[in-house]
Amino acid sequence: MRNNPNKHRLPPFEKSGILLVNKPATWTSHDVVGFIRSRFNVPKVGHCGTLDPAATGLLVVVLGRFTKLSQKFSGEDKTYEGRILLGTFTDSQDMDGEVLRTSDVSGITPDDLRDAFAKFTGEILQVPPMVSAKKHDGDRLYDLARKGIEVEREAKPVQIFSLQITNIDLPYADFVVHCSKGTYVRTLCADIGESLGCGACLYSLNRIRSGEFTLDDAYDIETMKQWEQADLDNAVTGFLHKKLARMTAFSSF
Repeated sequence: MRNNPNKHRLPPFEKSGILLVNKPATWTSHDVVGFIRSRFNVPKVGHCGTLDPAATGLLVVVLGRFTKLSQKFSGEDKTYEGRILLGTFTDSQDMDGEVLRTSDVSGITPDDLRDAFAKFTGEILQVPPMVSAKKHDGDRLYDLARKGIEVEREAKPVQIFSLQITNIDLPYADFVVHCSKGTYVRTLCADIGESLGCGACLYSLNRIRSGEFTLDDAYDIETMKQWEQADLDNAVTGFLHKKLARMTAFSSF
């Protein structure tokens, strides 16, 4: 249910701007928006770039007139820290799904893994997973998946600007990926596993950058639960002064 600003105990929060949030695991991006709307009585609030419930990290939240820039911010490239689990194949390509099969990875070496990662840089084609918000004939793919329906999906080009392994502890490996809008990191992991012949899924994911915005400037939900409206005002105003003062694209806001 949407918040009714006129029936809230607080006056409507009319400040326009940007708030960076460190989304916790299990919260949806919509949960974060709903929390901010209801907690601080913000009539107009949105987010820029959905994170899966299991994923953590940077969520760019826009308030007031800045919601007009939602599409622009959503279209920026992203950087993630992730962990891949080799030898496990799930129906969602991450740990939230049902494990469909497992395989032995004892024959996979760190060099094999590095070679496989190297194949997935530059422009690549990805088939959107069935458990995703993409639409097919008006229906969300995840709604079809819940009904046990699988449909053909068209492969889409995405750009992997960089993909670096930071630690290997097989069957796990940690990595950092800088990618374009629309990249499914869980599909990237599944495709790497397929290229190795053992299967793989995304074990964990943390977004650390979206366009010019970084996780270092984000607030966590537990901190925000202690805020009053004045604290939200200070955070939004302070961010505008710190990050946007020299950006002429926002001069009209």
